[in-house]
Amino acid sequence: MARGTGFGTVEIRPSGRYRARYVGPDGRRYTAPTMFLTKGEARSWLALRHAEIVRKAWEPPEAQRPSGDRRKLTFATYADEWMAQRELKDRTREHYRKLLDYHLSEPFGAKPLASITADDVRKWHTKMGTNTPTLRAHCYGLLRTIMGTAASDGKITVNPCVIRGAGTTQRQVHIEPATLDELETLTNEMPERYRLMILLASWCALRFGELTELRRMDIDTSQEVVRVRRGVVRVDGGFQVGTPKSVAGARNVSIPPHLMSMVEQHLAKHVGTKGDSLLFPAQHGGHLATATFKRHFYRAREAAGRPDLRFHDLRHSGAVLAAATGASLAELMARLGHSTPQAAMRYQHAAKGRDREIAALLSKLANND
Repeated sequence: MARGTGFGTVEIRPSGRYRARYVGPDGRRYTAPTMFLTKGEARSWLALRHAEIVRKAWEPPEAQRPSGDRRKLTFATYADEWMAQRELKDRTREHYRKLLDYHLSEPFGAKPLASITADDVRKWHTKMGTNTPTLRAHCYGLLRTIMGTAASDGKITVNPCVIRGAGTTQRQVHIEPATLDELETLTNEMPERYRLMILLASWCALRFGELTELRRMDIDTSQEVVRVRRGVVRVDGGFQVGTPKSVAGARNVSIPPHLMSMVEQHLAKHVGTKGDSLLFPAQHGGHLATATFKRHFYRAREAAGRPDLRFHDLRHSGAVLAAATGASLAELMARLGHSTPQAAMRYQHAAKGRDREIAALLSKLANND
């Protein structure tokens, strides 16, 4: 007959001896390797196992270890294996590595993977605080993904990352898209060789990494199209050229006709004659660094009266301009290179003055009745 008082259970067997069993942090039931003469001995053995769990020193007994489990598979060891087995872009791999080294290694690295509980995750998440919500969301998202793979691999029974919504964060900065007048001033205040970069970022909603990898062969002046097939990022080893952020990122973007004369002038004056000549090269001929460009951009945005404007915000301006034409969500997704409606919706803003136009149209409908 089994008796459960506190941690684990003690059961008297037909032989008159006692068997002790408990459920470990990994959700599995474990049985003592020997029978005990008295109930007190059995409960003492359970107390030792309970103390190991409390101290985070517990690991599955060797004889009862699940098939394929290692003697002490720590989170750090498994995370390294997880990273090695993933096909990640260099920039993403660097980002994940920093999250692991600086934010996940100390609280979880040395712990046996199976010993990490939902309570451990919740305490860590609370300790990170709310001052860096994006960083905390990224850390939690990576931890949840790694532990989810561990559960799929049979290393743990359940994923301990169960905090609802912890992997996402609300936008912390209110983005005010640039107006047409502001875009004009911003463009005119930039050095001539970078003016087209502002225009393509805003009117075509291209990313910085897409723009700085554009080459002469990517511009089709006859079709008035810019073909986005690659992007460049800065990593520890220098510039890394790769595919766009997603499959949808590889796209053809039609250039507004009013920009074509500026495109042709830029190609003639600032771009080499070879097909692989960069559209916006640095002074040394290689890829343009963000820091170099920002020195000019910051001065131009001050002149435009928009010291708050970031270069990436020009994509929001591009989304507003495209939406003002009546473009559907699917059309906006294709133009901006988004694979999900949720991503495209982040770039939706109400164009200034548009609400007044809507109100006027509503009155017009009423008057026609």
